[in-house]
Amino acid sequence: MPAIVALVESAYRGDASRAGWTTEADLLDGQRTSAADLLPLLRPPHSRVLLAERGGELLACAHLERQGEAAYFGMFSVRPTLQGGGVGKAVLAEAERFARSEWGCREMQMAVIDLRTELLAWYERRGYRRTGIFKPFPYGDARFGIPKRDDLRFELLVKPLPAERAA
Repeated sequence: MPAIVALVESAYRGDASRAGWTTEADLLDGQRTSAADLLPLLRPPHSRVLLAERGGELLACAHLERQGEAAYFGMFSVRPTLQGGGVGKAVLAEAERFARSEWGCREMQMAVIDLRTELLAWYERRGYRRTGIFKPFPYGDARFGIPKRDDLRFELLVKPLPAERAA
């Protein structure tokens, strides 16, 4: 679990995250996750943490949670020095495959801070659609970070997951 926490922190917060293009360091300070936050994600049957490793080294992770016919995708982190190299694209594709094949989900959902235009465009190129449905940022809850701006909010993104074709 310490390796997952370290990966997530390196991808989102602090100077180390600036080596990649998905940093939130200009928007948020503070911790992105902790071992205490991860533990409840590992237990339920409707929740999975996907890991991408090479040679015993953690490269990327993501959390999936089944919510009825949809799967919620979050905590997506790729080692900053590997961002843009295809690892993230592969993890996202595996998450979609798992949600469709193992859980029978018809849709993927995620929430992205709407100021992160490059990240939103990346998801749109992979078939996600911005919905215009916004959720306020949880100001005052340090579990989500310490905001550097007062205009943060999340936008819901969705992607249909078509049924797999029979072989």
